[in-house]
Amino acid sequence: MVKRIVGWFVLVPLCVVLIIFALANRHSVAVNFNPFAIEQEAPGQAFGVPMFLVIFIMLLIGVVLGGVATWFAQSPRRRDERHFKRETERLHRELDAARRAPANQALLDVDDLANQ
Repeated sequence: MVKRIVGWFVLVPLCVVLIIFALANRHSVAVNFNPFAIEQEAPGQAFGVPMFLVIFIMLLIGVVLGGVATWFAQSPRRRDERHFKRETERLHRELDAARRAPANQALLDVDDLANQ
């Protein structure tokens, strides 16, 4: 419940700020993917898009690239976690077998005493 309330207090103002930013930056800017082209010589290569779209797309690309970089940076930790999880499961199986072994051994000892 607290996470939901905090989420509303963070997300609603953030969305309002982003909407205000988009409305304030509606003018078109020339986007050209050739950094060596001179705009006056080749005006057909550039195209106009609203400025807020350029900024939002760059922000989205940055978030995706940051997520990918974090994923690759954490791969050794995930590998270690899988290793330790397998090791823990193996040790639990050994412990369960060791707990059952004395009980089985005690039953065998009682049977040996009864047969003598």
